Amino acid sequence: MPGAQTMRYLFNVFGHTLRVEMTDARWRSHWVGADGKLGPAQLAIPPDVAPTDLAQYLYDIYHENATPTNGDVFEIGAK
Repeated sequence: MPGAQTMRYLFNVFGHTLRVEMTDARWRSHWVGADGKLGPAQLAIPPDVAPTDLAQYLYDIYHENATPTNGDVFEIGAK
């Protein structure tokens, strides 16, 4: 669809960077490597999850990856 807007969000997910974007009413996600390259994230985010709820959703999904030094999920950028 011409003119469709894509919103991108970056999250620190227990020490790893995840890019999440909404395109065509569908969430897509990719892990961001140290070199900036994107890798697929095997993650299904329901389309009704609001952007303001993404951090909590990611925390709920990945909470087993928490460590003493990386114990949270938080947004680090959006555009």
